[in-house]
Amino acid sequence: MKLSIIVAVFGGAFLGIGIGLVMRAGAALDGIEVLAFYTMKRTSFTITEIILGINIIIFSVAALKFGIETSLYSVLTYFAATKTIDYVVEGIQAYTGMTIISAKSEEIKHQLINNLGRGITVYKGERGFLPGKFDVSVDCDIIYTVVTRLEMRKLKNLIYEIDSEAFVFANTIKEASGGIIKSRVKH
Repeated sequence: MKLSIIVAVFGGAFLGIGIGLVMRAGAALDGIEVLAFYTMKRTSFTITEIILGINIIIFSVAALKFGIETSLYSVLTYFAATKTIDYVVEGIQAYTGMTIISAKSEEIKHQLINNLGRGITVYKGERGFLPGKFDVSVDCDIIYTVVTRLEMRKLKNLIYEIDSEAFVFANTIKEASGGIIKSRVKH
C-alpha cells in the first residue's frame, strides 16, 4: 500500500510535468485537454480544475468495474498531476494580492517601495467600527500590493516588524499583467 501511494503521487507529478509542458506549448494530448480548453473560455474554472473534474467523473464510473481502491489511487494520481500542471503552466511565481491595514501605513509604504521594490496602490479608508464601538473610527490608508508566492513570507515579516497588530489578508490572483509586474514569456 505504501508503495502504491508513492507511485500514485510521483506518477502524477511526472504525468503533470509532461501534460504541463505540452499545454504550455499550446497543444493538447487527448480529448480531455481539448474539452478543458474549450470549457475554460466559458467558465471561471482553470484548465486543471476542469481536467480533474472530468477525470473524477471517469474514475467514479471506473470504480464500478475495477474497485474503489484503484479508482481512489487514480484520483490521487490526477490530483498530483493537476498541481504539477499548475506549476509548469503558470510558473512557481504565482501572484498573490496583499491588502494591509495598519496605523503605521506610512512606514509600511516606505518599506514596500524602497526595500522590497514593490509597487503599491493606496485606498483611503476608515479603521475601527468594532463591536460595541461602532461610532469610533479613524481615517487610514489601505495598502494593496501584488507579490509572488515566494515573497509572501518576507512581506509578512516586514509588516509585522513594523506593526504587529496590522490587519493583513491575501488573495490568490489567477492572472496579472501591466504595472511593474514582470511579464512571462509565452512560447
